Amino acid sequence: MRWFGPQDPVKLPHIMQAGATGVVTALHNIPNGEVWSRAAISERKNLIESFGNKDFPLRWSVVESVPVHEDIKKGLVTAATYIANYKQTLENLAAEGITTVCYNFMPVLDWSRTDLEYQMPDGSFALFFHYPTFAAFDIHVLKRKNASKDYDEVVVEEANRLAHSWEGYEKAKVANTVLRGLPGAEEHFSLGNFQDVLDGYKDVNAEKLRANLYRFVGEVAPLAERLGINLSIHPDDPPFPLLGLPRVMSTEQDAVDLLETIDVQANGLCFCTGSFGARPDNDLPQMAQKLASRIHFIHLRAVKRDSKQPKTFVEANHLEGDADMVSIIEQFVVEEERRRKTSRPDHQIPMRPDHGHQMLDDLEKTTNPGYSAIGRLRGLAELRGIELALKQKMV
Repeated sequence: MRWFGPQDPVKLPHIMQAGATGVVTALHNIPNGEVWSRAAISERKNLIESFGNKDFPLRWSVVESVPVHEDIKKGLVTAATYIANYKQTLENLAAEGITTVCYNFMPVLDWSRTDLEYQMPDGSFALFFHYPTFAAFDIHVLKRKNASKDYDEVVVEEANRLAHSWEGYEKAKVANTVLRGLPGAEEHFSLGNFQDVLDGYKDVNAEKLRANLYRFVGEVAPLAERLGINLSIHPDDPPFPLLGLPRVMSTEQDAVDLLETIDVQANGLCFCTGSFGARPDNDLPQMAQKLASRIHFIHLRAVKRDSKQPKTFVEANHLEGDADMVSIIEQFVVEEERRRKTSRPDHQIPMRPDHGHQMLDDLEKTTNPGYSAIGRLRGLAELRGIELALKQKMV
């Protein structure tokens, strides 16, 4: 399960009690682009392991994430320095025995939602992305130049209606939600400086961003291979362009192109069913089967898309929504067995239940949106049940 460090309301003993032995974490206190020292890595690793015991050990199994500096994404002359720092961080992680590293290549905003407390019919709270609300923020709150041209007429009309109905506090709430991102986002912005940040990408289109991604992976993946580290790129979330910014890891073809261009086993994917699943043209079971050998990390969650506006979605319970979770997990069970038979050292693919509804006692607590304990515990229990049933069926 993901853990955001000592300040996380969910404590390491809670993760143990949930039945997870692997901890997914990162050194969020270190500014983007700086080297993670071996001492800092060792300190976090030892802290995690100190909560385990001989019967139930805990380990730092996945880094999520070592952030990629914006200068690398923009392809600036300073990118070389930050790539060198990234390589040193990988060497330090490998020296401490950590072999799975997740990252993403989304410009500016790592994650975007419009409501972090969307009430579900059962009374729990979920994360929600309402495309017209996002458009209303873009056009009427941020007031990005020519923003309305990026949306179709129906969405613009709905955005206009929403914006005209908002009181001042509602505008501020939407702006805060969009700019805040989710836990784990390494950058936080204010409305006052956000346009300047976007302007830094004015000369970066999808072609240039993809070239910068390939340059980065082409430099770090061979090193990761020698170090025994699996690199796992997280797909775009949501998986389509926002705020005039390009996104290049949203579809099956995006993933195939990256893996084929830098054909190094260490160059792999974080298969996030929620992110890829927010696009109706992504066939998740097919993707899981086709890409299986290069999937190094798995995020399992489900989204329910709006049938009339497919770019609008709510994060559903893990076994609900539009994802065929049984078929997806079946592909990973088959792949793990294939890896065992070929003696691959990474035959166990790390998986975490991604996000979860705020529910039960957690409704009375301050929690990280999407990362309360009980909602993820429910998801983990359901997902492990499917996995066990599939494994027994295969015997």
